[in-house]
Amino acid sequence: MSYFIRYNFLFCIILFSTLSGVSAAYPGSVPQDIPSLQCININGDSVILVPANLQERNLFFSRNFILNRRENNLAFEFHGSENIGFQFFLKGYDKEWTTWKQFGFKEYTNLPAGRYSFNTRFRRTDNTVRDLPVITFKILPLWYLSPVALFFYLVLLLLIIWALYEHLVLRFARKQYLLEQIINKRTEDLIIEKEKSETLLANVLPKNTASEIMAKGKATKIKYNFVTVLFSDIQGFTKIAEEMNPEVLIDELDKFFFYFDSVVEKFGIEKIKTIGDAYMCAGGIPEKNRTNPVEVILAALEMQVYMNNLKETSEIEGMKYWDIRIGIHTGTVVAGVVGQKKLSYDIWGDTVNTASRMESSGEAGKINISGTTYEFVKDFFTCEYRGKMPVKYKGELEMYFVSGIVPELCDANGAPNRKFIIKMQLIKLQDIEEMIVKMFDDEASPNLYFHNSSMVKNICNHVELLSTSEKLSDEEYVHLKLSSVFLLTGFISDYEKPMEASLRLVEEMLPKYGFSQTDIELTSQTIRNSYTDHHDSLSDQILHDALYDYLGRVDYLKLTEKLLRERTEYGKHTDAQSWIEVQKKLLSDHDFLTNTAKLLRGVPVEEQIAALNTNKE
Repeated sequence: MSYFIRYNFLFCIILFSTLSGVSAAYPGSVPQDIPSLQCININGDSVILVPANLQERNLFFSRNFILNRRENNLAFEFHGSENIGFQFFLKGYDKEWTTWKQFGFKEYTNLPAGRYSFNTRFRRTDNTVRDLPVITFKILPLWYLSPVALFFYLVLLLLIIWALYEHLVLRFARKQYLLEQIINKRTEDLIIEKEKSETLLANVLPKNTASEIMAKGKATKIKYNFVTVLFSDIQGFTKIAEEMNPEVLIDELDKFFFYFDSVVEKFGIEKIKTIGDAYMCAGGIPEKNRTNPVEVILAALEMQVYMNNLKETSEIEGMKYWDIRIGIHTGTVVAGVVGQKKLSYDIWGDTVNTASRMESSGEAGKINISGTTYEFVKDFFTCEYRGKMPVKYKGELEMYFVSGIVPELCDANGAPNRKFIIKMQLIKLQDIEEMIVKMFDDEASPNLYFHNSSMVKNICNHVELLSTSEKLSDEEYVHLKLSSVFLLTGFISDYEKPMEASLRLVEEMLPKYGFSQTDIELTSQTIRNSYTDHHDSLSDQILHDALYDYLGRVDYLKLTEKLLRERTEYGKHTDAQSWIEVQKKLLSDHDFLTNTAKLLRGVPVEEQIAALNTNKE
């Protein structure tokens, strides 16, 4: 027999190991007059003895025993009189009390995890029933069924769900990305193909005409009153074609025409077509301009130089050379597209026929122009008068051979110099002014009562007048005139920041008219100075006087009322009385800066202020 001490449920119990299991003895006596719980047997091998001492028993029954999951087979043994009956009820397990039993023993096996209260009552022979103390205990679940474990399972489940969700999202995103890549690739391919088609169409047709055909399916025919047509033809081509290998012939023609294409593109000229060895192009279409006669002759001169260089090379190498005749005429044409499947952009009219006659009536290696064209270019080029030459179906027409650029307008190499460029820019100013006025008429808001096309015209005309009177140089005048044209354009698109909008339009439009970055910067600076009241240069002073010219005009009251109405509708002014005070201060503080503007003032300041006061009343 062996002895050991075990601490269970906070009680010190002396256990004796025997063959029949584990028994325990607790010191003290147990009252014999009423039945009482003697011991609790756990799994048949561990016994908990109930103390006999009253105080210790009370402490025993007040405790909450905790058993592990394996200690779920319990047997309760009672001792007392033999004639006493017992009833048992395990709260949390039994549904009702057991029947009365004559012996004090109750056993429960395989109790699930949970909280229990073991209730006992006894009945004496006199049928009196009394309850015995309740024993409460708790059987812990298995570790993997404990609350901590269940919480962990829940967290794990949530993590799995989240991971699955993220995986699905990632998978969906990956599929979406792949689809987007496919769509983007196909879109890029479509864009590339579209650009190829548009480029091909643009090479066949003018850009505006091509856009109109793509948008409407057809293009309208347009009449142009000022177009310069160029025809070129190779001298003796028929004989050359008979003697030359066809492949070599086509290669040579392609080389010539490729260069001609680059030249006409450089000068903004529209290539019309080639017919055999003939090359036809026209300036002034589809974009109208006043400089097209000069630009077409510049292109003809470059073609002539190119062919002369080829001629010299061929003579040195002992090869046959090709020489061309060039004819040019200026007049009215009708332009449009003919055909339904194989579209062709062409021009018609007497101008085309006359240009063709200029070419056939010319001489090899020379540029033959009509008297009409000569009138437009005589200030730019040196021309040799040929007299009146007979022309088939036309009678006699005046003709000129173009020798080159006027000496004072060209450099040592015969190319246009700065004076030539400025002279061209002076002509382009009219086209730009016309374009801006049309922009105001077509795009400006109707409530621009003051900053409108009429005001632009007034400023431009006054700038021209003051510049001439103040003897401003041509180069300064170009930048000043451009500034006056673009000064108010910002009000069309951005009334809050008109200066910035005007400068953006300058950057966008001037390169299309062949102006350099230096021209753009000088023009922009003049516009900035006008908005910031910097008037250091004569150009700044002229633009300032042109802008405020209305202050000295007889229609000042009418104009200032338009300005008030405009600013009111744009939320800039709401009080007419304060507006009058502002105008009176402006009139008092303002003074024209140039002598010419001071002399041209129509109405003195005092009269304008008096008119304001009268209008106020």
